[in-house]
Amino acid sequence: MVALSSCGDKTEEAPLIGKSEIQITDGIFTPEIMHSLGKVSDPQVSPDGTKILYGVSYTSIEQNRSNRELFLMNIDGSDNKQITKTSKSESNARWINNGLQIAYLYEGQIWVRNVNSLKAKKVSDVEKGIIEFKFSPDGTKILYSSDFKVTIAPTEIYPDLKKSTVRTIKGMMYRHWDHFVESVPHSYVASFDGKKMGAGEDILEGAPFELPTEPFSGIEQLNWSPDGKYIAYSCRKLTGKEYAFSTNTDIYLYNVETHECENLTDGMPGYDTDPVFSPDGKYIAWISMKRAGFESDKQRLFVIDLETKSRKEITAAPMEFKYNVESPVWMPDSKGLYFCSLVEGLKEIWKINLYGVHSRVSPEREWFDFNSLQLAGDKIIATNTSLLRPSEIVSVSISNGSWTQLTYENKHILDQLKECKVEERWINTTDNKKMLTWVVYPPEFDASKKYPAILLCLGGPQGTLSQGWSYRWNYKLMASQGYIVILPNRRGTTAFGQEWCDQISGDYCGQNMKDYFSAVDDMKKESFVGKVAAVGASYGGYSVYYLAGIHQGRFSAFVAHAGIFNQEHMYMETEEMWFPTWDNGGAPWDENPVAKRHYANSPHKLVKNWDTPILITHGELDYRVPVDQGMAAFNAAQMMGVPSEMLLFPDENHWILKPQNSVHWNRVFFEWLDKWCKE
Repeated sequence: MVALSSCGDKTEEAPLIGKSEIQITDGIFTPEIMHSLGKVSDPQVSPDGTKILYGVSYTSIEQNRSNRELFLMNIDGSDNKQITKTSKSESNARWINNGLQIAYLYEGQIWVRNVNSLKAKKVSDVEKGIIEFKFSPDGTKILYSSDFKVTIAPTEIYPDLKKSTVRTIKGMMYRHWDHFVESVPHSYVASFDGKKMGAGEDILEGAPFELPTEPFSGIEQLNWSPDGKYIAYSCRKLTGKEYAFSTNTDIYLYNVETHECENLTDGMPGYDTDPVFSPDGKYIAWISMKRAGFESDKQRLFVIDLETKSRKEITAAPMEFKYNVESPVWMPDSKGLYFCSLVEGLKEIWKINLYGVHSRVSPEREWFDFNSLQLAGDKIIATNTSLLRPSEIVSVSISNGSWTQLTYENKHILDQLKECKVEERWINTTDNKKMLTWVVYPPEFDASKKYPAILLCLGGPQGTLSQGWSYRWNYKLMASQGYIVILPNRRGTTAFGQEWCDQISGDYCGQNMKDYFSAVDDMKKESFVGKVAAVGASYGGYSVYYLAGIHQGRFSAFVAHAGIFNQEHMYMETEEMWFPTWDNGGAPWDENPVAKRHYANSPHKLVKNWDTPILITHGELDYRVPVDQGMAAFNAAQMMGVPSEMLLFPDENHWILKPQNSVHWNRVFFEWLDKWCKE
């Protein structure tokens, strides 16, 4: 197919990927249908508050890739139209020039076009490409991130060894998540005159730190002051072993003209992230964790007065906000902020003033998760998801919390599917607490019949099972294959206060395993629940391996993806060392009681009890939980005579992301569960 590129005057020969018009005859949700859904993201309200610019990613299983296009609609959702149509993705789209133009990334460079034009002009020429960008408030400067080389090539050491491929490693953190660390992101400031950007000045001046901090490296970790003279950013200015054992990111204030830099959070040892200037320029708000080395500590909201440099937590007592703060956005009058927070298993929108008085904006206990806040007059433009549908853009009334859905990207597909039912259960635990457990029932559920069930073991171990939507572990997809899906928010989840979250650290083998049993045993009291499988990834994979040794016949099958099998070996082969040091209670050689108990109860030491069929899957590019963890578990199962199978993905990391690999994984996943759980 020949398509006119929106990024120039030339035409390009390439297959386009666009909105699926799939026709479904039986109403059953499948992996193939899941990948045909459009992924709505990154809504941006125009400067005059009348329009919304956003993107939708479409996937082609045949081409084994995705492509993202840009869309434009009125603030009320009307006149929705696609404004790009190319074979490669447009991303990071932003309004410029008072809303007359938009800028976006295409093939690693910034392009600019008039809103109603089909032609765009490339305005950047950065050798290593641009990862993300944002313009200064007056539009005269660009802040962008790009790769910065931190390693030495073999030929730079021995020029005569032209074919040497060796990596020289002299310190820790030499690989991260799915890549060897040969470069890190740096952030740069460049001038912009509306037609072309100038040369970038490195904010870190060549220092080997990450800016933004990896692994996710989002440009939201840097923000302009309203007058464009300063940039606030979050950075962990450490390398090697010190980096591997620390979560100490700080908030820095960078003077764009003088290049002077001030640490605003000196003495605060945990994660300090997401700095945002108040509209009047007097304050910076940011999210802070108190405890060093703990990546899942409470996310508190702090504000600093830039004149006096006084810092204050506005979520503290006496009007303490119990839950984690995410994505803070200032009110236009600089007297408070809006933010998202996971509260008792649902992500809601809240507001807080500078004195700590807070209240809910979005509806209470409505089964949706809200994200991506943007202000538009008396409304908040956001996205929301549920367990039954992916992200759509919504408009939320600030005054009463009522909301209106603006996009219906996938309605034409979802309307063809048989609907699943969701239930909110509060289950009694062994220590007399209440645990939120979501239950997703198959289409046309009939309580007089018996259904197999899936217990989902959450990764993390910190995190929350809320109303999120995932293309990797999709609970509606599981239910649509005829399974009851059990989603317990066991100890360690983050939406129920810090005490509930903290309990799992140093107790992987204890209370949260009892919580899983409480959920399964409660559901098994129902006459409609038949055989049950336990499945999970990462820490959820650890849970599967551990449950396999202690479940006493509760489960008929297991599936573990990217799971931790041998805790002792895992400690010495993962990369971010603060994580296992905190959660395991220390190193395998430490003599403290928590560490000794933790390593003594590693899943690999219970293999003699394994007697239940297990499917093991792992990505070979996974450096967070390296692939030999999965291989060791499979080998152990084989030697114990346990029915077992292993899928290894040479080109995947901690997640299975490529469309055809995902479909393959899902097909085998359900074939395995059908074989052992369907009566």
